[in-house]
Amino acid sequence: MKISRRIAFLSPVALLVGAAPSDLPQPLVVGVEGLRSGRGLLQICLTRLPDHFPDCTGDPDKRHFSIPVAQAAAMPLGDLPPGGYALAIIHDENSNKKLDTFMGIPKEGIGFSENPSFHFGPPSFRAARFAVSGGAVRQDVKIKYFL
Repeated sequence: MKISRRIAFLSPVALLVGAAPSDLPQPLVVGVEGLRSGRGLLQICLTRLPDHFPDCTGDPDKRHFSIPVAQAAAMPLGDLPPGGYALAIIHDENSNKKLDTFMGIPKEGIGFSENPSFHFGPPSFRAARFAVSGGAVRQDVKIKYFL
């Protein structure tokens, strides 16, 4: 009996400190792992639209960030309305604001939300999709180098 009273007492308190309502914008924080150098910028593209992934070209609602590598541990990217998103990151080591390639192979590091496997071309939006709903979201992206 004593235990059930505690549960009854704690239940209203637990409701007060629970998750945020699922219809409110929630903060997104991104961390990056596996950088091979501390030089350059992280070019980040965030989109809700599969047709505009991974480079956000033509997406009127895209969010694009250019952040110094020194801030890669925890980058707040603002509050996002609920929904499905995917992000792509380029480690732009020479800070020229583009992905450098050699014969179509990236010379700079790339990574995607949810860390899907990829080999020839970027992963699908679906593979990189993460949900924003009911609380803060953190994505830790592993950067992959091919050359």
